[in-house]
Amino acid sequence: MPARKPTKQELASAITETIDDLIDHDLRILFCGINPGLYSGATGLHFARPGNRFWKGLHLSGITARLLDPSEGNELLEGGVGITCFVSRTTARADELSKEEFVIGGNILRAKLEKYRPRMLAVLGIGAYRMAFDRPKATVGQQDEKIGDTRVWLLPNPSGLNANYQLADIARLFAELRSEVE
Repeated sequence: MPARKPTKQELASAITETIDDLIDHDLRILFCGINPGLYSGATGLHFARPGNRFWKGLHLSGITARLLDPSEGNELLEGGVGITCFVSRTTARADELSKEEFVIGGNILRAKLEKYRPRMLAVLGIGAYRMAFDRPKATVGQQDEKIGDTRVWLLPNPSGLNANYQLADIARLFAELRSEVE
């Protein structure tokens, strides 16, 4: 059943919400977003805003066999895919987060990678990765370094606000990631 649209009041009060990780041991891919937006905070679902291209990118790239609704996120775990974020607090825009929050989030992410040991970390937001791990020149694609035993792949933020990448670009980059972990 598709996620219901939150009310204006629910969106306004979502600023205090967090969303649980979709995570398990030995995943093929652990996607790491920047932080939940208000729409996601209000629904309790990752990448829930209708204009976000995450779910469509997963399907078009072949990572999922069908287009999942954000309410079906738990099905990702069955396919060896999970979701976490650098920063757990909800904001209207990612630019409301501080560099310190990204650095702290990077340390928390390292601990998750050590505990759960996914094969690949797929970071959805190049700027977030650059700040969290002090890698100012990092670019899209597989990185030379690992975090523990986990390889790292950088992807653009799939938010509909990221006009630098269209859905076809996101699907192509997700497909490159998929081919690297199969």
